[in-house]
Amino acid sequence: MTAPPLPSPPVNNYSTVADPTGVLPGVTWVNAAYDNTVNGFRVASWKAWWINEMISQPLSIREKMTLFWHNHFSTETASVGDARYVYKHHALLRQFALGNFKELTKQITTDPAMLQYLNGYANTKTAPDENYGRELQELFTIGKGPDSHYTEDDVKSAARTFTGWRIDGTNNVSYFDITKHDTTNKTFSAFYNSTIITGRTGATAGALELDDFMNMIFAQNEVAKFLARKLYRFFVYYIIDSGVETNVITPLADIIRKNNYEIQPALSVLFKSAHFFDPVNMGCFIKTPIDLTVGLCREYHINAISTINPPAVLTDTQKYGIWDYVRSQAATMQMNIGDPPNVAGWSPFYQEPQYYEIWINADTLPKRDQFTDTMVTTSGYTKSNTRLVIDVIAYADQFPNPSDPTILVNDIVQHLYPIIISDSLKASIKTSSLLSGQASDQYWTDAWNAYKSNASDVNAKSIVVTRLQSLLKVLMNAAEYQLS
Repeated sequence: MTAPPLPSPPVNNYSTVADPTGVLPGVTWVNAAYDNTVNGFRVASWKAWWINEMISQPLSIREKMTLFWHNHFSTETASVGDARYVYKHHALLRQFALGNFKELTKQITTDPAMLQYLNGYANTKTAPDENYGRELQELFTIGKGPDSHYTEDDVKSAARTFTGWRIDGTNNVSYFDITKHDTTNKTFSAFYNSTIITGRTGATAGALELDDFMNMIFAQNEVAKFLARKLYRFFVYYIIDSGVETNVITPLADIIRKNNYEIQPALSVLFKSAHFFDPVNMGCFIKTPIDLTVGLCREYHINAISTINPPAVLTDTQKYGIWDYVRSQAATMQMNIGDPPNVAGWSPFYQEPQYYEIWINADTLPKRDQFTDTMVTTSGYTKSNTRLVIDVIAYADQFPNPSDPTILVNDIVQHLYPIIISDSLKASIKTSSLLSGQASDQYWTDAWNAYKSNASDVNAKSIVVTRLQSLLKVLMNAAEYQLS
């Protein structure tokens, strides 16, 4: 498939004048020279920019898949070092988000960020570095499933195959140095049908041997199964029993292989399947911190506004500052985009037996509630004369009949929760919030109608806002809101 064009890249939001490399405010830095004094600011710029891309995306799976690949081909900004490499790596994941897994893996192998992160830039014929050769098989393609039987010798042979790739920091690209490459044959185990990758010489040796290696790896049935399991755990549920393995994983892997590792056909089948929409599989996924923070901004249609002269146009500093707040909140909940804890990614996607349950603990749950509470208060979050807050009246007003408290609560619950809650629980929530403990629904209906008939009445607006805030706070502090 043809990937859509990349969005406009992050810009210099970190200075009011040209930075030390000459990048002016509002101009992108992704192709500028490296400078240590602004590199950290550029990393922060990229992270904030990505948060905005997630929040402002149209209805699409692309951002979710970009995050999937970020977790799959995990790198850490502190180890990569150069913000330009970080952005280039991200752009590659975004380009292939719904594209070809084999081609993405091939390009990741020589990507400057990955060469830096897993020591590929230091891999030479005299001192082969096994880091990437090991992780490529264990974490990126073959995995550790029941039919994965690659050997230590396969790791060593892979390392020798990848010798010679280097990074050109001036031009932000990788290149191949034949003088650092092992030109001898590389022999693999019976798991790979005793394949021999012929050692080559010359400028194209690295690319040719890389092609041979990818053809060998992707001829293994276990690659498609490994990817199918990761997609299933990312989008459906972490438990893969024998029934799921037989009825979902195996057919999905067949689709991946038959389509030469194009991802979109497999996702289309999964997302249209009866299994995906089975009520048993609804609401069993605990929201990641990104799902919670970014998801809240999307479901409430939150936009940052100026607190001085709305709707004034925000500066880059203001916009990036607000986006970074959302990022920082997810980070306090243990998901700092750009910096997974290690090469395996975030543990809730793979760590048995807890998986997603790791997201919720005595530290992170109060922070989740604190974030949603902040967003639903009148003041919200404010920085640099810019505010991020849920407009509770606009939110309620989007539903068909907001003057009827029973219907309104039902509509909001359906919108916010992935599972059904009882009518008695909804009635209790309605009474405690919209009715302020009163028995009659008219108590809310009169208040809503009074505000709608005179929106400039400060007291009438305050009554409605206070009750809606109470309702949304209760709903978002409940366990059901943590599910997806």
